[in-house]
Amino acid sequence: MTDLLARCAELVEIPSVSHEEAALADHLQAELAGLPWLEVERVGNNLVARTALGRRRRVILAGHLDTVPPNGNEHARADGDVLWGLGSADMKGGLAVLCELARSVAEPAVDVTYVLYVCEEVSRRHNGLVQLLDTRPELLGGDAAILGEPTGALVEAGCQGTMRMRVTVGGRRAHTARPWMGHNALHRLAPLLALVSGYEGRRPVIDGCEYREALQAVRVEGGVAGNVVPDRAVLELNHRFAPDRSAEEAWEDMRALLDKVVDPALGDSVELDEASAPARPALDHPVLGALVERVGRAPRAKLGWTDVSFFAAHGIPAANFGPGDPAVAHTAEERVERAELESVYAVLRSLLQAPPG
Repeated sequence: MTDLLARCAELVEIPSVSHEEAALADHLQAELAGLPWLEVERVGNNLVARTALGRRRRVILAGHLDTVPPNGNEHARADGDVLWGLGSADMKGGLAVLCELARSVAEPAVDVTYVLYVCEEVSRRHNGLVQLLDTRPELLGGDAAILGEPTGALVEAGCQGTMRMRVTVGGRRAHTARPWMGHNALHRLAPLLALVSGYEGRRPVIDGCEYREALQAVRVEGGVAGNVVPDRAVLELNHRFAPDRSAEEAWEDMRALLDKVVDPALGDSVELDEASAPARPALDHPVLGALVERVGRAPRAKLGWTDVSFFAAHGIPAANFGPGDPAVAHTAEERVERAELESVYAVLRSLLQAPPG
């Protein structure tokens, strides 16, 4: 078997920040196009490689090509059996595993579709899966999907939903020498920030997996000049919600919460910028249940959002399973361990060669 740690290092060294994945797509296309058991198609910078063996089931193995911007970690650095570098966990470790499976499993017992896509780390409208659905939806057909997102080589079920909101509060301008003649919009954020910081999220248990909701302030805008009382301030919020609620239900709950401190009479407003639906656990599906059995450890909830949501929304049960600690994704300490790369590879190879039923 290929040295998966070295393979991951090779991929880390090919920059692929969101919207700049072409070089990595070129590299992987050159490798996969030479395999006679795969039909390889490129749609933009998305790659889809499929077997066509007439099997009873088709499993999708998916991974995104893009990374977040570098943070002093753009080059791969090996330290024993640990590889450090941008995207090593999220998710070039997963890509290394998927590509090795594509190269080494020539006659799987299920048909397999490898989907390597762009722009997972940015706004939904740029996502490569959305591009494929719009242009070549037939390439995304399957019975179950596994995303190689970093999970520490555990199965992480479903995913939470996410939404971004903007709360605008009004005020009245005045000179800072005479602030009593105005109404400071930034000061009016105080009760709103107190409400957000005191938020206690629900922790529902769904199919044995505990999800944990959260609400965080992530950006503040406001201020006119150093000697002017501001008449407007904007607070951007991020809400993560469990998959027992729809995005619409979560939005209604957020509106009810925020209405406690906003006052439309003063020019306040609450807007929904973007929402992505959650996905419930789907571990009762035979393929995903078999995945859990082969891992041999209890699954846990995916607390972040992933494209499991995309597949679930289109009737394809999906789960997250890949190498790397999700807690270090998007940090300067991002890394992946050899043992997890090899463990994920072994489990997925076993699943492809001897699926349930």
